[in-house]
Amino acid sequence: MPHSGFLIENRIFDPAETLSRADLAALQLERLRDLVERVAHVHFYRDHFTLHDITRRSIRTLDDLLRLPFTTKDDLRRHQPLGFLAVPRKEVARIHGSSGTTGRPTFVAYTPEDLRIWSGLCARFLVAGGLKPEHTVQIAFGYGLFTGGFGLHYGVERVGAAIIPAASGNTRRQLDIIHDLQPEALICTPSYALTIADAARDAGLDPRALSLRYGHFGGEPWTEDMRREIEEQLDILAFNNYGLSEVIGPGVSGECAARNGMHLQEDHFLVECIDPETLAPVAEGEPGELVITTLTRQAMPMIRYRTRDIARIYREPCPCGRNTLRMSRVAGRSDDMLIIRGVNVFPSQIEEALLRVDGTTPHYLIEVSRPGTLDQVTVKVEIRRESFSDRMDRMQALRERIAREIHTVAGIRAEVELVEPRSIERFAGKAKRVMDKRGLTEA
Repeated sequence: MPHSGFLIENRIFDPAETLSRADLAALQLERLRDLVERVAHVHFYRDHFTLHDITRRSIRTLDDLLRLPFTTKDDLRRHQPLGFLAVPRKEVARIHGSSGTTGRPTFVAYTPEDLRIWSGLCARFLVAGGLKPEHTVQIAFGYGLFTGGFGLHYGVERVGAAIIPAASGNTRRQLDIIHDLQPEALICTPSYALTIADAARDAGLDPRALSLRYGHFGGEPWTEDMRREIEEQLDILAFNNYGLSEVIGPGVSGECAARNGMHLQEDHFLVECIDPETLAPVAEGEPGELVITTLTRQAMPMIRYRTRDIARIYREPCPCGRNTLRMSRVAGRSDDMLIIRGVNVFPSQIEEALLRVDGTTPHYLIEVSRPGTLDQVTVKVEIRRESFSDRMDRMQALRERIAREIHTVAGIRAEVELVEPRSIERFAGKAKRVMDKRGLTEA
């Protein structure tokens, strides 16, 4: 168990987090009207608004959101670099960006007010996850165009805690900093947290004896099993948060002390959950693609932005006192989903299966090929050093157990290749889990 006897008090950073549903809906409607007025001159939205007679006054209920157009990443690319800018260029205070499959950044702009809102949104989930002003936080996210490093940096500052801006990479240096400066909290991708634990063992240190007590992880999908793995290896409490650059960055949602879903910051975002094929809303609690409308962003507001992230949304009361909708962890992306012989598979399902088998680690690589007419999947799995055996029958039995678990969780048959510890490449940022050799991806 992580930090036995260590409890997190339920703390709320912003009173807006506990608005009643009625007050929240009234605020959302007023902010949606403001948003429609604000983007009416943005070229992409202007033509749709004119065609469908959409004005501030025509937005009478929140259901009128469905009259507004979807926005996609392709739309952003077609209007690069700043075709969605809704304020004069002189009002822009910062520009971030995210690189897509083509490697060309999708730029996003912020006004000073956007930056103030962003830091407050990050502060909300950091406080909900135990951060206090007296703590020190090591940020092992990349700085630069990537929104994760800066977003969390200013969120930590907003809370009043001390920051070690270690940035990403140079794992041994990260470990030295933790050892020397004794931070209580770590911010990075979940897979990189395990890399730090590996580095500690390589250095002859017990990763559970480090000063860390909390971890705030995002930037890539991860499972509950991986959370347990991180908590066991580092003896911390691990918290999930969610965001994306096109919307604002981290701060769209985050976990409270109950850790039963991530609270959506509904006073700043309207969130839908749709079937990515039909575009129709899915039933509450069913998986679907998240669609987000930014209610308060000034520089580059987004209307009904299709995130491609697959998750569930639900509204059961939370003991923490926040009244917002909650979202599950992201299972994967609709555009990263693998279709294997007609079966939809997300990499996170493979991870879930692996972590159910004793002796495996969360480090793996999925290779998909089509040597003939049928897809073939090979999962390379790192196993723990103590699980290696010279006896072929034991290794074969382990492979078969893993293959059965993959079939149970993901519904596909896969070849399993056991590889030595540390033989799969580590990443300081988002881990690369899939190598698709079928040549099906569009350039």
